[in-house]
Amino acid sequence: MESVFTVVAVGFEAIGAVTMVIGFVIAMVLGIRSLRRGEGGQKAFSVLRTTLGAAILLGLEVLVAADLIRTITSKPSLEDAAILGLIVLIRTILSISIQIEIEGVLPWRRAVLTSGGQLIGQAVARDRDAAAAAAAARTATT
Repeated sequence: MESVFTVVAVGFEAIGAVTMVIGFVIAMVLGIRSLRRGEGGQKAFSVLRTTLGAAILLGLEVLVAADLIRTITSKPSLEDAAILGLIVLIRTILSISIQIEIEGVLPWRRAVLTSGGQLIGQAVARDRDAAAAAAAARTATT
């Protein structure tokens, strides 16, 4: 049974890494689209930074799940528990730091909890709305 959970943990690790790579691609596309719409470099950088941060945050959440699966399905030892605790602590600190960078506020002071996936979805929705507004403006001028 341990080998099955090892495969599951490796699958989660792969999903976490793929999430970050896909998030990077989405962030680049949204940043470039923002530049092409003439929103300026500062806006494009903000879109890129926020979307990439959200993708990293989502990937870290999946990687923590992989670590938990790997640890609770292996033979229990104090050393494994300490290593898991250190890994989770480091990834949690990274997640909190990224969330503060993205939102500009401490996570526990936010009124609404927002996950990395929700932030990416919001970035894509903002891009879609901006593209529709730009298309409407072009249609109105012609």
